[in-house]
Amino acid sequence: MRSRFDILRQNKPMNVALLVLDDTNTLSFAAAVDPLRSANRQSGKRLFDWQFVTPAEAPVRLTSGLAIPAGPIHRLDGADLLLVLASFQLDAQSTPALSASLRRLAAGGSRIAGIDGGPWVMARAGLLDGGQATTHWEDLDRFASTFPEIDVVNARFQASGACLTCAGAAPAIEMMLHIIRETHGPALASRVAGTFIYDLAAPATRPQSRGAGLNHNALTARAQTIMEATLDAPLPIATLARRLGTSARALQVQFRRRLDRTPQAHYLALRLTEAERLVRQTSLPLQDVAAATGFASPAAFARAFRKAHGQSARALRSTMG
Repeated sequence: MRSRFDILRQNKPMNVALLVLDDTNTLSFAAAVDPLRSANRQSGKRLFDWQFVTPAEAPVRLTSGLAIPAGPIHRLDGADLLLVLASFQLDAQSTPALSASLRRLAAGGSRIAGIDGGPWVMARAGLLDGGQATTHWEDLDRFASTFPEIDVVNARFQASGACLTCAGAAPAIEMMLHIIRETHGPALASRVAGTFIYDLAAPATRPQSRGAGLNHNALTARAQTIMEATLDAPLPIATLARRLGTSARALQVQFRRRLDRTPQAHYLALRLTEAERLVRQTSLPLQDVAAATGFASPAAFARAFRKAHGQSARALRSTMG
């Protein structure tokens, strides 16, 4: 893929191809293409050109029933960026022919990004071997066991070499804003985010929410959402309960019943999971990691991290190269 400097210097639009598989989530589709449209509109320039391609010589339908006309990927000569959109029946749709087309485009210099089920299609083609990747939180464990050669991370989106992967529709917006920021700067990315009333700052330091993947009910799921939004400044449980319109005791009872832990323990586990991600995936100083996850002092952070992860944050980071 051309660097952003090449694109700006040549004053040519970035050529984007969207590979759409049958039964792709309509929201993921919109999250991929509409930020490109908005970037063109906000800039007053044709910064991005895009086209839709399909796995074979047949149209595909989104989950809403909308049809994407046939545009066989084997006829695609190349693209600066290829977005792979998929949601269901991934094993059946990841054919040898499709994998071969993806490998051909990657070898030709295309940057390839997978959205929703797209990382599975990329992994089947061997494009993610030896790098980091993410997928929807419901499938993280299965993805990791299916593709042991991939370093699977719990992130909303992940850039690794020439590949990007993201977990679903909302993270797809974040990934597209990341691409816009890379190629045309933070000011344009911020304007595009504003178009969608989207907060650019919040996702960068958060893993995916696992929501109902645990044995949540509505109350504990809402509590977790607030916890995840306040990892850097944890709320007292009484304050959290008031926000939820319940009592601290009722919240304690529901966490014990549903998750077999106190809300305090769950809050701490979320903070330490995020701390581990920041240690592994960023170069933030450890004192900043401590602050970003709500620890009042580096010493308190160090004790909690070692207890949760069996080694110090410094030792873990040293293993990441």
